[in-house]
Amino acid sequence: MDFYIYNTLSRKKEKFIPVHENKVGMYTCGPTVYDYAHIGNLRTYIFEDVLKKSLRYVGYDVKHVMNITDVGHLQSDEDYGVDKMQLGTERESKTVWDIANYYEKAFFKDCNKLNIERPTIVCRATDHIDDMINLIKVLENKGYTYISNGNVYYSIDKFKDYNKLANLTMDELKAGSRIKIDEYKKNPLDFVLWFTNSKFRNQVMQWDSPWGIGFPGWHIECSAMSIKYLGEKIDIHCGGVDHIPVHHTNEIAQSEAALGHKWVNYWMHGEFLVLDNGKMSKSKRDFLTLNKLEEKGFDPLVYRYFCLQSRYRKQLLFSFDALKDAENGYKKLKNKVSNLIKEVKEEDRLDLEKINDYRNKFVEKLSDDLNIPNVFTVLWKVIKDNQLTNKEKCTLIEDFDKVLSMNLMDVYIEEGLNSNVDSKFIDKFIQERNAARQNRDWTKADEIRDKLNSMNIEILDSKEGTKWKLKK
Repeated sequence: MDFYIYNTLSRKKEKFIPVHENKVGMYTCGPTVYDYAHIGNLRTYIFEDVLKKSLRYVGYDVKHVMNITDVGHLQSDEDYGVDKMQLGTERESKTVWDIANYYEKAFFKDCNKLNIERPTIVCRATDHIDDMINLIKVLENKGYTYISNGNVYYSIDKFKDYNKLANLTMDELKAGSRIKIDEYKKNPLDFVLWFTNSKFRNQVMQWDSPWGIGFPGWHIECSAMSIKYLGEKIDIHCGGVDHIPVHHTNEIAQSEAALGHKWVNYWMHGEFLVLDNGKMSKSKRDFLTLNKLEEKGFDPLVYRYFCLQSRYRKQLLFSFDALKDAENGYKKLKNKVSNLIKEVKEEDRLDLEKINDYRNKFVEKLSDDLNIPNVFTVLWKVIKDNQLTNKEKCTLIEDFDKVLSMNLMDVYIEEGLNSNVDSKFIDKFIQERNAARQNRDWTKADEIRDKLNSMNIEILDSKEGTKWKLKK
């Protein structure tokens, strides 16, 4: 079955044709690790996770590369403000390396809670300065750069169709940007590849280069690292819609100028998560994190479920009332699946023809530009189909959850339920967790705790041992 995705570059849904048969090279813009990711950021990573797992489900071998921006991203996507990493050091009185390390770990902890799979390759900007310098040299040799006030600028006038991704006129791009006047730029939309004699406060992180001691611009890192790990032709590049007019537009300009040919075949962008008063802003410190949702009693997977009820290209309005509705929907789904699991009999029929019929319906929705809301419709049809045995239903649900990643096959224990069978089921997990702790395998112990938490079970550790209770 053909797989169709919406390509921002063409503004239409296109049949996916990979550069290399049965393989996908996928690059996604990662976090700038100066603060926690907010839930709007995480919505984009959930979309990208579903995309990767969908492509894998339909038979592709996916190589996923994501960057970690730990230098060079100024307050604005354009070339003004302070490096965001330096903002973190000033806010918390820590070294920039400590800030980067802490928030990178915090980001991946959020990802784990949301069942977002780690990319094949995670590459930090600070580990690839030489790759960026070498790419800038290529652009310099081809005549796409100029030096002004000691900084290396990219001249967009040298690149044809600079505005092709944003699909805006040059005047519209200028009007829509937050550009401050830079007397050293030949064109207001030109951007810095390397800062040396920068007009900003002293940069904490600097490196030697052919143009002097300095630091890279933000845009160059994604081009340098994606080409290094995925080659000169990339299948899919993802990010948020806010990346379209500046960051991704500049990536295309510098990458295609250096390579001399088309660089990315499909551009995919996730829409904003918005609040009643507009988009969340880290600069104003008024953003919601996953931890804050947990503090209010929400399981992280409730937020994943909430995001999956909407198409990734549609703005999603967030409220705690809407999240509560999602929680009720998720609990209802978990309860239904838990009951099916408990009622499966060894002698139940397993008709592969019936199973494959539903799998085809599942793939049909996935292949329609990730129509996940309709995927859930297929899932509910499976649950309600009286012509399927419980074993067939559970086989399909477990299969679908390879993409949805909602822990649907973890038995959910309703509050007030008291069953010897359930107690033995839970005690088995606790014994595994105790063994992991004795072996100092803290990762496995945490994974089991999280699994039990998703089943509505709270773990209570004490000197007397480990007990459990149903969460209220």
